[in-house]
Amino acid sequence: MSLSVSPELLTKAERGQVTDAEFIDCIRTSLPYAWDMMRALVVRMEAEGTGFADNRIPPPDEEARGQLLRALASDAIRGALQRHFGVRLAFQNCHRLAVFAPVPVPGERYALFTSAEQQLLNQTPELRDC
Repeated sequence: MSLSVSPELLTKAERGQVTDAEFIDCIRTSLPYAWDMMRALVVRMEAEGTGFADNRIPPPDEEARGQLLRALASDAIRGALQRHFGVRLAFQNCHRLAVFAPVPVPGERYALFTSAEQQLLNQTPELRDC
């Protein structure tokens, strides 16, 4: 899954003139499954007041999985999403995305979520090819 870049936006990129808002709009329209998941997690985190929310439901299909992987594998996309939503993102496997309230120093929950142990514990046979 790649971004759908309009000819106008491509021309702006060639000139080094793309704004964060234009990039975010391209991400939102190109990767709607990933966008909606992140937005829902941010809303849940804010509503619960926990500073954390995560997704444990696998994507419904390979297209959705590809969108999530694309959004989180790219430093540029991931950084833009973190700035836009005002969160820190963490990712495990093909679907376990978490949002954390931004803090200068990540807390214990973030350290645990991104630990080698949690990555290993999140492995299951059905997720080996994700």
